[in-house]
Amino acid sequence: MSRATSPTPRWWLTAAALTSATLMLTGCLSNDPEAVGDDDTTAADAAPAGANSEPGEDVVIGFSGPAAGHGWMGAITQAAQEQGDQFDDVELRVSEGTDDVNLQISQVEQFINDGVDAIVVLPFDGAALTEVAIEAMEAGIPVVNVDREFSSEFAARTTILGDNYGMGVSAGNYICERLGDDPDAVVAEVAGIDSLPLTQDRSRGFSDALAECDLEVSHRVDGDFTVQGGESATANLLQAAPEIDALWNHDDDQGVGVLAAIENANRDELFMVGGAGSANMMREIQDPDSVVEATVIYPSTQAADGIRLARLLAQGRGMDDLVQVEVPREIQLYAPVVTSDNVEDYLPHAFES
Repeated sequence: MSRATSPTPRWWLTAAALTSATLMLTGCLSNDPEAVGDDDTTAADAAPAGANSEPGEDVVIGFSGPAAGHGWMGAITQAAQEQGDQFDDVELRVSEGTDDVNLQISQVEQFINDGVDAIVVLPFDGAALTEVAIEAMEAGIPVVNVDREFSSEFAARTTILGDNYGMGVSAGNYICERLGDDPDAVVAEVAGIDSLPLTQDRSRGFSDALAECDLEVSHRVDGDFTVQGGESATANLLQAAPEIDALWNHDDDQGVGVLAAIENANRDELFMVGGAGSANMMREIQDPDSVVEATVIYPSTQAADGIRLARLLAQGRGMDDLVQVEVPREIQLYAPVVTSDNVEDYLPHAFES
C-alpha cells in the first residue's frame, strides 16, 4: 500500500544504517521534536540503553488484528500473545480477531478510551484503520503498525513489515539457480488475491528475479489465499499447461490446495516453491518424494516483534543493539528461502496451515 505524506511533517526522520541477516532497518523517528538533541551530542556519545529484556515500567499494550481465518494469521495472534506473556512488566489486552473493519475501529477506540500505553495493530484494511490510528497517536499513544500499512505516515510511530517484493525475488532467484541454464524452462505462478498490493509486489519481485536469468512466467493464476481457491486455480492451470518445470505458489495455506491439485493430476515433472513458511510445506521439503523443494519465509512473528517494540516505546527505551537511541521508524523483515539444507533450522518456528 502506498503511503500518503504531509508537506508539513510534525517530526523528521533519521536514517538508520543497520542491515543484518534477518532484518532491514529503514529510518528512525521521534514523535517529539524536543526529543531530538539540539547540541553537539552524537549517537556515539549516547549512553547504552541496557538490555531490552530487563524489567522496566509496567505498561498496558492493546493488540488488534484480523480473524484467524488461516494458519498464518492464527500464528500471528498466538505469537503476539506468547510474546506478551514473556514480560512481567506487560499487560497485553488482545481484542477478538475480526475482518469487520468497523468492529476493528471500535476496538482501537476502546484502547484509546482505556488509556493504554501503546497499541499494536495488524489492520484488516490499512486505509480504513488509518484515521483511528491517527487519533491514538494524537492522544499520545504510540501505535505500531504491523504488516498491512496505514495510508498516512502520521498513523504509526513504528511500522513492522514483511518483504513481499523480496519474497518474489527470493523465489525467483531459487528457480533461476535451478533452471537458469535452460532458456526454454516453463515457469508457473499461483498468486494470492490479485487486487491486493502485497500480491502485486510478490509477482513483481518474482518477475524481476526471473528476468535476471532470462526466464519469465509462462502460466499464471490467482488462488485467493484459500485451500479451495488454490486447488481450483491450480487444476485449471495444470490443464492449460501440459508441461511445467517450476511453480511458485505465493502462500503455503493456499498451497495445501495447490499441492492437492498437483497430486490429483499425477504431475511429478515439476518442482514447487512455496511462500510464507508453514510447517506443512517444510515437512514436504523433508520428503524426498514430494514435488515441494523450497518455501520462502513471510514471518508470522511480525506482531510478536510489534509487541516488543510497543513495550520499548511505552517505556521510553531504545533498542539495545543499536547506537541510535530511538526505536526505528520502520523495520522490514527478511524473506529467506528454506530448502532441505536448512529446513531443520526453520521447522521449529513454523506455523501449521
